[in-house]
Amino acid sequence: MTFRTRLLLVTSLTVAGAVALASGAISVWTRLTFERLDQERQQSVLMQFQRDLATHGTALAARVESAAASPIALRAAVEAARFSPDESLLVNSAAELAAAEGLDFADLVQADLTIVSSAHWPARFLYRDDWLGAPQDPAAAEPFLTRVPSPEGSTLALAVVRLIHAGEKPLYVAGARKLDREYLAALGTAPGTRVLLWNSPQDVVNAAGAIANPDRLQSLVDQATRTRAPAAGVVQWSAARDSTEALRVLPLWRAGTLIGAFIVGTPLGAQIHLQRSILWTGLLVGFCGIVFGMLIGLWTTERITRPVKRLAEGARAVAAGDLAAWVPVTSNDEIGELAESFNRMTEQLLEQRERTVQAERVAAWRELARRLAHELKTPLFPLQITVENIRKAHGLSAAEFDEVFEESTSTLLAELANLRTIVGRFSDFAKMPLPQLEPLDLNDVVQGALRLFEAQFQSAPGPPVTLERALWPEPLPVLADREQLGRAFRNLILNALDAMSAGGTLRVTTAPHPDGAELRIADTGQGLTPEECVRLFTPYYTTKHHGTGLGLAIVQSVVSDHHGRIGVTSTRGQGACFTIILPRPEEPTR
Repeated sequence: MTFRTRLLLVTSLTVAGAVALASGAISVWTRLTFERLDQERQQSVLMQFQRDLATHGTALAARVESAAASPIALRAAVEAARFSPDESLLVNSAAELAAAEGLDFADLVQADLTIVSSAHWPARFLYRDDWLGAPQDPAAAEPFLTRVPSPEGSTLALAVVRLIHAGEKPLYVAGARKLDREYLAALGTAPGTRVLLWNSPQDVVNAAGAIANPDRLQSLVDQATRTRAPAAGVVQWSAARDSTEALRVLPLWRAGTLIGAFIVGTPLGAQIHLQRSILWTGLLVGFCGIVFGMLIGLWTTERITRPVKRLAEGARAVAAGDLAAWVPVTSNDEIGELAESFNRMTEQLLEQRERTVQAERVAAWRELARRLAHELKTPLFPLQITVENIRKAHGLSAAEFDEVFEESTSTLLAELANLRTIVGRFSDFAKMPLPQLEPLDLNDVVQGALRLFEAQFQSAPGPPVTLERALWPEPLPVLADREQLGRAFRNLILNALDAMSAGGTLRVTTAPHPDGAELRIADTGQGLTPEECVRLFTPYYTTKHHGTGLGLAIVQSVVSDHHGRIGVTSTRGQGACFTIILPRPEEPTR
């Protein structure tokens, strides 16, 4: 992936991420705000319900007290206290009290909780009351919630009990107002909320009547029952998400038993629509932001990467050897400073290269002169001595002169031959011909070089040297000059033999290499120091007591002409290993 693509991707992702983060933050903030408002409204409705219960309880207590003080109640109390009361005088008493005081339910109950008159269920005469209970002090009892049985079923109601003292037996007057849809309709609620009254898993009503799917409230009611505290949750009434409603359940207790629940609900349809709108708006803005970011990124990356691309092209030109490469400066920012620095660097490199070339040229001539003087000094001294001996022998007898002349001319010829050999070596290094490349098998060239040394390996007069071949069993194709490559291999083998003057093992290995073919020539000789390994291929440098120091330089030149590379690894006293890597025939310019 290019820098331009990465920069464009980063710019687009940054814009998209910022939009997504903003949309997510707005969505979360909106949801939390709605939840807080819902909780506040629900709590307000619960408090309103409790206040209304207290208000209705006070009004109900006044009505029950008025009923208890009425002549009807007193007459019923007197009649009920008799040993054999007249049922006809009692049966309608409760109904008359209920009608007079506007009570939904009214019962006259004796101290043993036997009903002597019931307004809503006359047939329960002399039955045991099962909704009043036995208050400890009925005269001071507060209004309470209970379930009142009736022919239509059990009904949740707010009840008050008062005591009448008329005769020997006390009589309780119990009055109640039922909590139903009319009660819920009259209850003041906060905007955006609704109230429900849970009587049983199948009986849940609101101000409009019974609701559908009442069983979906059971889990919340169970939670409130377990914790004995208000429970909050979310119920989805149908498959549509818009039917979701946030609910808070207030359990209603009577003597430790759950008798019902008051539920406040907040429809979440508007909130879901708003969150959905925020989501789609965020997606739309995000898409537009990505497009805008890509356009800005294209303009920005083009503006930024154009000079960087020019710098990269200039760097490639310098790496290829063109030190005259120049990059135009088009800005005054950091990229412009970098371009100016690059241009100054190339100018300095060009100047330094010229100085280096001049210095190397002078050093090369000096080194050549030093090596020539050193190599020529040795044969010139015997030549000088020989000429002087001939001059001295000029005055001797003819026989003596002939003997000195014969000996001197032999010495002269030998030293001249030595001079011719030295000059030939320098001439060979100076005039290395270009290789005549042809497809060859590396194993075949190596075998040809080793074949010249077989006799030396088998019957060497000195310490024995063992040859170990580890040639690749399959052909290793290379593009090479057989003569030059064989000469380079022979030089390496000779150097290895010279290094093992006390005997050892010469191991020659060929193998495939990711870049082509590989040859390793390893010996167990004296080895080299790290400094010697660095300078080993320098012309005229040698670690021997004799030689011109051109052998390895010629090997390196041959390998370089074949577009390969050569290296050496060695440890002093543990031998050395020369490695040559040659490219495949289809990759001659690697």
